[in-house]
Amino acid sequence: MKIQEGFVAAGRLPKTETHRTELAIVGGGLSGVCTAITAARKGVKVTLVQDRPVLGGNSSSEVRLWILGATSHLGNNNRWSREGGVIDEILVENTYINKEGNPLIFDAILLDKVKAEPNITLLLNTAVYEVHKTDDNTIGSVTGFCSQNSTEYVIHAPLFCDASGDGIVGFLSGAAFRMGAERKEEFGEKFAPTEEYGELLGHSMYFYTKDTGRPVKYKAPGFALDVAREIPKFRKFNAKEHGCQLWWLEHGGRMDTVHDTENIKWDLWKVIYGAWDYVKNSGNFPEAETMTLEWVGTIPGKRESRRFEGDYMLRQQDIVEQREHDDAVAYGGWSIDLHPADGVFSEKPGCNQWHAKGVYQIPYRCLYSKNINNLFLGGRLISATHVAFASTRVMATAAHIGQVIGMAAYIAKEKGVEVGELAEVEHHESRITNYESRNTNPEGLIEDNHELRVTSHEQQYLNPRDILTEGFLPDLQHELLKAGQHIPKFSLQDEEDLIQQAKLSASSSFELGKLTADFALPIETAVAQMLPLEAGKVPDITVEVDASEDTELQVELRVSSRTGNYTPDVTLETKSIPLEKGRRTVKLSFSAAMPERAYAFVTFLENAAVSLYRTNTRITGVLTAFNLINKAVSNFGKQTPPEDIGMEAFEFWCPQRRPDGHNLALLVEPALRPFGVEQIKTGVYRPTTAPNAWVASLEDTTPQLKINWEAPQKIRYIDLFFDTDYDHPMESVLMGHPEDVMPFCVRNYKIVDDKGHIVFEKEGNYQSMNRIVLDQPIIASALTIVLERPSDNVPASLFSVRCYS
Repeated sequence: MKIQEGFVAAGRLPKTETHRTELAIVGGGLSGVCTAITAARKGVKVTLVQDRPVLGGNSSSEVRLWILGATSHLGNNNRWSREGGVIDEILVENTYINKEGNPLIFDAILLDKVKAEPNITLLLNTAVYEVHKTDDNTIGSVTGFCSQNSTEYVIHAPLFCDASGDGIVGFLSGAAFRMGAERKEEFGEKFAPTEEYGELLGHSMYFYTKDTGRPVKYKAPGFALDVAREIPKFRKFNAKEHGCQLWWLEHGGRMDTVHDTENIKWDLWKVIYGAWDYVKNSGNFPEAETMTLEWVGTIPGKRESRRFEGDYMLRQQDIVEQREHDDAVAYGGWSIDLHPADGVFSEKPGCNQWHAKGVYQIPYRCLYSKNINNLFLGGRLISATHVAFASTRVMATAAHIGQVIGMAAYIAKEKGVEVGELAEVEHHESRITNYESRNTNPEGLIEDNHELRVTSHEQQYLNPRDILTEGFLPDLQHELLKAGQHIPKFSLQDEEDLIQQAKLSASSSFELGKLTADFALPIETAVAQMLPLEAGKVPDITVEVDASEDTELQVELRVSSRTGNYTPDVTLETKSIPLEKGRRTVKLSFSAAMPERAYAFVTFLENAAVSLYRTNTRITGVLTAFNLINKAVSNFGKQTPPEDIGMEAFEFWCPQRRPDGHNLALLVEPALRPFGVEQIKTGVYRPTTAPNAWVASLEDTTPQLKINWEAPQKIRYIDLFFDTDYDHPMESVLMGHPEDVMPFCVRNYKIVDDKGHIVFEKEGNYQSMNRIVLDQPIIASALTIVLERPSDNVPASLFSVRCYS
């Protein structure tokens, strides 16, 4: 191509492209990605704008932070709490393809997921710098520039989502926001930090190392710091840890974490290169002789900058007290995790983490701007105080929130109105109470028994707040639950699901009566067998022990003080059982009764002289917990906060990662039977107060679930939910995982109709949710789902089947 132009006195404008879409998302981190995929799969046209060359934000290969949320490195009491929906799909996919945690492969997984959606237009390397408003409270378009193709993009949409981290769209549009910590008095938050501790969390950058197998020399650049002199924590640098294991390599909390980012980056580079100089050349780490610096981050991972104001601001009490909200749409479970503003230069510990006793709900009112009508708030921008933000800011939580916004965009479109000229819309009586009424829309809104609207779009879209005030919040919650989004205390009630009217039977159902003894381990750490019990009498439980000397076995029956929690903070009964040296069985007959259906903790206190027999059998919804220490999340076995910070004291009881963490060998009389086919209809797709799963007997190698209707049904698609172990954190990089497929997940299955025809067959499944869209709808009065047992030690299980016409 040959181009020649003469002099242009007025200068030239860049090439400009105009995009008209239904949802414009600015920010391609995990929150923006999950927003885009969720909306696109529901038929919403999406433009996703990302100012970097890859997706993922802090989880990308540019930063390399592992993805975490409520599971918290398996270091808290939030059982089965991995976030569901699209973020679960991504984490399960990454574990299957990339269990070693290569960040470059994770980049490709995210790109592949986004590019697979025809309703998403992806604009990489495009930085938004301008917002055009149609009136004071409404965004009409945003403008961005791509440095790689020298093109300006103007994106028009009725709905916008700011998931940019620093909130560029919200900031330019004039939306109300905050930076820095609120004082204790504003929201009554006792953990609000002092000025001396600091009001902002800083940025971090990481580096990777590798062993080359031969000596490698290193000379630091002239700008590198002498960390032994200038970094109080320099002694924590070593040759073993790299990447986000050095999360505490943090700086900038006393600076403007938006506009000073480049300066903060340079300061972090000084520390990184100085740290590696210390490791390589101090003489304290001879193992580093053959190691080299493989990668250094080029952009900092940001923790905190702007937080925008919605109709409600989440606060410390919502987290600690686990307050319930009618408009709950997501949840969090990371600790309230504040860091000293001086970061790596501080003498203080690198973090100040305090956990709640369980997960907490996040209300929809936190996810949109209170004064920009058509602006959703994604990721770490949501409406929360500095203290609450310290928990909600982590990526899996942000992704879970993004899924809500994507589905809300669908509801805003679906419940909007087709208009030509003037549209008359009947008022809907709100099914959600105690919310502020919607701001008056200046574009022709007439408040009466009906609304009249004028719009320049072919369709009038609801604004984010309208979903609440016009009574569509239950529709949003319903659609989220259908898509696999877990909302604590909510279950899917779906009248369109044909399974709800079907009669179910199975070739077998698991009964937890006897778990065979395969090997013994000493009680070096207190261990509790978690069992799903009904209200009333506790069954007798017999365990097998081997004592190396005469001793006493201390046993406690514990439950949680709050329904749905897994913090065993209430002791119903204690037993002290004398043991003589040798092997024997111990029968535990409890007089205490279960106050409600819940998980009980049959707890054996530490005694290294006693070995408890364990089993190789693993079962959906049954596991052991240990009074472990996990320093990575400030878990020292027990949380003992100061009295004046508004946090609770309790013990941590956490599972061990596989291949450890076996169940105890047990005899339960009478056997537990919470695994029947009726669990298929609960509308909950993970264990909560019960396993919520049909589990076949261990001996049934090809169990069958039979579905019968009184009359033939037209079936167009089928949803199946399998157990991919929602307790496993699935960190995305660095850490690695023992399996690529979770041991409970059914790999192979088929669906057969009432004429014996195979409707669908799957081999090699590893995902939680399987949606089967049939090429042609079928008419059948019965279906049979035939599963293949995952392994000799794990029975087949299924959380749910749903059928739709």
